[in-house]
Amino acid sequence: MNQLNSVSRRQLLLGGGIALSGALGATLLSGCGGSAQAASESQLRFWHLLSGGDGIKMQAMIDTANASQQSFHVNPTVLAWGAPYYTKLAMASAGGRPPEVAIMHASRVTGYAPGGLLDPWDVDLLAKNGVTKDDFSPRIWENSLQGGKLYSIALDSHPFILMYNTEVAQKAGALAADGQLEIVTSPDRFKEMALEMAKVTGKHGLSYGYLSDGAQMWRLFYTFYKQHGASMELVQGQKAVVDRDVAIGVLEYIHSLLDDKIATASGDGGTAIAEFAAQDSGMLMSGVWELPTMQTAKVPFDAMPIPTLFGTPAAYADSHAFVLPHQLNLDEQKRNDVYAFVADILKGSLNWAKAGHIPGFQPVVQSAEFKNLLPQAHYAGAAEIINYDPRAWFTGSGSDFQSFFAENVQNVFLGRTKAKDGWDAFVERLDTLLSKPNPV
Repeated sequence: MNQLNSVSRRQLLLGGGIALSGALGATLLSGCGGSAQAASESQLRFWHLLSGGDGIKMQAMIDTANASQQSFHVNPTVLAWGAPYYTKLAMASAGGRPPEVAIMHASRVTGYAPGGLLDPWDVDLLAKNGVTKDDFSPRIWENSLQGGKLYSIALDSHPFILMYNTEVAQKAGALAADGQLEIVTSPDRFKEMALEMAKVTGKHGLSYGYLSDGAQMWRLFYTFYKQHGASMELVQGQKAVVDRDVAIGVLEYIHSLLDDKIATASGDGGTAIAEFAAQDSGMLMSGVWELPTMQTAKVPFDAMPIPTLFGTPAAYADSHAFVLPHQLNLDEQKRNDVYAFVADILKGSLNWAKAGHIPGFQPVVQSAEFKNLLPQAHYAGAAEIINYDPRAWFTGSGSDFQSFFAENVQNVFLGRTKAKDGWDAFVERLDTLLSKPNPV
C-alpha cells in the first residue's frame, strides 16, 4: 500500500508539507467556515468518510450536538472512502492544516500514530467528559492503544455477521425453540443446514459474494482463521508469522461452500445481497451495515454472530473511530471542545445503532432501548469476540492489503488454484511488505 503516493517520507510529511496544506485548504476546507455561527463559538472541523445512510445518521448526530450547547459548532466535511481519504488526512496533518477531529477505521491507526500524524487522547480529560476505559469492551479498548497511549476512540464495531431468513430456516427445521437459528458448532453441520435451506428456496442456502472484493474474502477467511485460535503476527523487518496449515484448511472449507448448491460458485457482493433480499437464499454472510437494506426489502430475518464452527468464538470486525489529527499550533479551547463533542456523540449513539453498527460505548449497548432493538441486540455479543486486522502499516480497511489477498486467493475460491499455492503467494507478498519501512 502506498498511503501517501509520492509524498511518502516522514521528513517531507513533518517538515515540508506546508505547501500541500495550502492546496488542501483551498480545495477541502473552504466550505468549513461558519460565518453564520456566533463569534463566541469555536468552529470545529470534522472530517469523516461516512456516506449514504450512515452519513445521514452522522449528520443528525452532529446537528443534535450543535444544538445542545453554544460553546462550539461542528462543521463536517465528507470525503471519499478508501485510499483518497487516508491520503488527504495524512497530508493535512503533515502540512499543519488538519481538522480538529476525524474518523478513521481503527485498523488504520497503526500506520499513522507512529509517524506523528495523530495526537493521543488524554484519558483524564475524557473522564471529565464522562468517558472511561470501563465504557468499552476490552478488545475495543486494547485495540485503541498504541505504545500504551490511546490514539482512537471507537464509535462502534461493525463485525462480519450471519443474517438468516426466519421463514426459510423454520421450513428447513433449523430454528431452535426460542425462534432463533439453532446453535451450530461444526463445519459439516453448517453445510448440512445450508443444504436444507437450499431445498426450501430452490436456489441456494447461503449468499456470500466475493468476486473482485478482497475485503469480503478477507472478512470470512479471517473469521474462520481466528476461530481456530490461530494468530498472525506481522512484525516490521521479520517474516510473517502465520499458521499455514490452518490457513490452507480455511481456504479449502470456504471453497467447499462455493459449490453452486450451498452458495453460488462465483458471485459478487451485490449479487449476494440481492439474492438474500429476494429470499432466494436462507442465509447471508456480510457486514452489519447491510441491515438497513434487508429491513427496506422487508425480508423476514434475524441476525447473529458468525457461528463458531472451529472451536473459538471469533469474528472479523473493524470500528469507526475518532482520532485527533496532529496540530502544529494547538488551540486548547478547540481541543477541549472536541472532547465534549466526541463524548456527546458516544452517549447519543443509539441512533447510530439503528444503522446496524454496535455502539462502542457500552452504556448504550446495556440500555433497555438497545436491548429492545432487534436484530441488533441478537448480534451485539460479537463485540466481545471481534478481531481487527493484524497490525502493520499496510493493513486495515480500504488498504491494499485486502487487494493483495484477493490477487492470491480469488482463484482458490474459484477452484482454479490450490489453496496452498494461493496462501504461499500471499505470504510471500506479506514478507516483501514487511521488509520495507512504513512510508509515514
